[in-house]
Amino acid sequence: MKMPSLTLRQWVGYTGFAVVFILVAAVMVWRGDILRAGLDPQVPFQTYEPPKAPDYAKADAWALQDARAADAGKASVFFVHSTTYDGGAEWNGAIDDRRADAYLKRVVIPNYAGPFARAGAISAPRYRQASLYTRLTLREDAREARAFAYGDVKAAFERWLLEHPDGPIVLAGAEQGAELVDRLLHERIIPDPALRRRVAVVYLMDALSPLERFKDFPLCRSRDQANCVVAWGAVEEGDEAELSRRERRALTWNARGQLVNVDRAPTACVNPITGSTEHPKAAARESRGATNATNLEWGVRPPLQSRAVAAECRDGLLRYQRPDSESFRRKGTWADQRKTPPYNLFYADIETDVLARLTAWERG
Repeated sequence: MKMPSLTLRQWVGYTGFAVVFILVAAVMVWRGDILRAGLDPQVPFQTYEPPKAPDYAKADAWALQDARAADAGKASVFFVHSTTYDGGAEWNGAIDDRRADAYLKRVVIPNYAGPFARAGAISAPRYRQASLYTRLTLREDAREARAFAYGDVKAAFERWLLEHPDGPIVLAGAEQGAELVDRLLHERIIPDPALRRRVAVVYLMDALSPLERFKDFPLCRSRDQANCVVAWGAVEEGDEAELSRRERRALTWNARGQLVNVDRAPTACVNPITGSTEHPKAAARESRGATNATNLEWGVRPPLQSRAVAAECRDGLLRYQRPDSESFRRKGTWADQRKTPPYNLFYADIETDVLARLTAWERG
C-alpha cells in the first residue's frame, strides 16, 4: 500500500520539531558547559583591572567585626569565607557586590562562622574573592585570580592583629577561605614564633591540602591538643563523580605563592567528629549535631540534628553519609549548587572542638 506523501507544511513542521528536539537535548547534555562559559570574564588576567581594594580601617570592609555571642569566650577568631561571587564580568568580585554579599550573610556566615561564636569575638573580612568560575577550571588565569585574593586576606589579617595584640587566636576558613588561611598559616604564622604560640587551632574546612604541608604546624592527633590544624575535604559516600572532580581540580601553594596541582599527593584529613587523625572513622551515633542555619540571625544558636552523620577519613578525603532530610539538600541556582553546601553537617562537632582546643591552649 502506497504511503501518502507529506505536504510542504508537514515537512516544515516535522523538521522544526526535530531541530527543537535536538537543541533541547544538546542544552540538557551540555548545560553545565554552557552555564560555566557564561561565567568566563573573557579577558586575560594579565590585562584585567580588578575592583577597588578594601580599606580594612573601615567597617564596611568587614562582614563581621568582633561580633560576640552572649556566651562567647576570650578567643579572637579570624574567619575567611568561602566563594559567594559567581563570576561573569570579573575574575575577582568587588566587596560590595550585592548578590555575593547577600549570599555571604544569608548562607555562609550562619553555617560556617556560627560554630565559632562561643569561642570568642569573630571577625570576617570581605575580600576581592576569586569567582566561582575560577574553581571550575584549571586555567592559569583562574589560578592567578585565586592567588590575587590572598593579598586582601593578608592585609585584613595584619590590620586585625593590630587590634588583637594578645590572647588566643583561632583561624578558620571554608573552601576558598580555607585555601587562603592555609597560605596565611605557612607564610605569616609559622615563621613568627610569638604569633605561632598564640594560634590555638586552625580550621581548613572543605579544602584539600597535601600532608607534607603540616610538618611544622601539625595536624591534630587528639581533641585535647592545641597549636594544630583540623583540615578536611569532604565528599558524599558513593559520589565517585564528585570525588574525581575534587581530586582533579585540587591545587596547593608552592614556595613562590603560586597554585600548583596536588597531583594525587596524599592529602590531610582530620575527622571533625572525632577531632583526631588517630580516629579517622566516626559512626552516626557520635555526631553531635548537623544543622541548616541559613537565614538565621547572628548569635542565635540553630536547632541541631544529632546522631545523624557518619564520616570517615579515607585516602585523604572525608567520606560522609548525608542525613535523609530536605534540610540537607543542595538547592538554588546551578552556580549555588557548586558552592560550599548551604548547611553544616559538623556544626556542633566544630563547636565542641574549638572550645576543647582553647581549653588545651590555656593549660599550655
